[in-house]
Amino acid sequence: MYSLIEMLRYMRPEGSITQLDFCERFLQPMFGLPDRHGNYILTVLKPDNTQPNLCFTSHHDTVHSTEGMQKVVVKNNIVSLDQANSSCLGADCTTGVWIMLNMIEANIPGVYVVHAGEEVGCKGSSALIKDHPDWLDNTDAVISFDRRGDNSIVTHQMSMRTASDEFAQSFSNALDLPQLAADSGGSYTDSNEYSGVVSECTNISVGYRGQHSQKETQDLDFLDVLMARLIAADWSKLVFKRDCNEIEYDKSWLSYSGGYHYGYTYDERSSTNPNNIKHLREIIEDYPKELSELLNTYGFDAEEILGEIFEYEDDYYSYNESYGVDSNKVTKFIQRKGL
Repeated sequence: MYSLIEMLRYMRPEGSITQLDFCERFLQPMFGLPDRHGNYILTVLKPDNTQPNLCFTSHHDTVHSTEGMQKVVVKNNIVSLDQANSSCLGADCTTGVWIMLNMIEANIPGVYVVHAGEEVGCKGSSALIKDHPDWLDNTDAVISFDRRGDNSIVTHQMSMRTASDEFAQSFSNALDLPQLAADSGGSYTDSNEYSGVVSECTNISVGYRGQHSQKETQDLDFLDVLMARLIAADWSKLVFKRDCNEIEYDKSWLSYSGGYHYGYTYDERSSTNPNNIKHLREIIEDYPKELSELLNTYGFDAEEILGEIFEYEDDYYSYNESYGVDSNKVTKFIQRKGL
């Protein structure tokens, strides 16, 4: 069994020395050297020595702002940071890498890909798709282990369907884990890059929360259950229904193209639409760095945003005593600005 705690000590922004050290220690002994894009790929054949039809993915970079080693602590089977000078725990996607290493060790058939550069635009996966390796022609599902929480089988990423509801239900059945259910609120990870060539592309909850922040945690109890179910799963139960040549959008989502494409109306984008608010909040939680850069390009500074938020919330002093503004308040600010 690989040590997740030891793996979480590595702060690995894309292109860093610490990332290379991590890969040399934990990935290369199992996968060998990476491909020309930095992706680590290994195939575990089926018992009859035929090509597997499932691809399992994660990524070896993290969203840390600096590289090096960090301290982590475990309390009540929850892992968190033990220092203030690190920007996040990095369970996104260290936990996914750990899961895949243990599945390989258990000889679960599949093509295993640990991608490079997910946190900087899915560079490794997008480049791999352009190469179109032969195994893609035999692949029915790409399953990423890169989702927060403990109940998601993602069916939509960035508002577009990437996996069928039937597949999500069959995945839950295969693991005999009913708390995992179809989730149309996915943001974006490497599996989305495969959605144009593979039928079912999903992202599975692995038990972390507060990703991309100093408050990030990893639930070890849920992870232990998930790991056991993945090893014991009856993968023959999976159902593949989605046609990857058909494009389907979830209209409860705010369009990333400004809201006027794909049938959106102004009312659907308004601050009173609960689905719109819900998905804006998820985007904020998933992409705090990217959203900060976007707001900066729009000309907003921190003081102006805080002033806007607390003018309406009337709780500036409670902010001074807290660790920051929660995503609900930032969501309201973005809604009022019509962004």
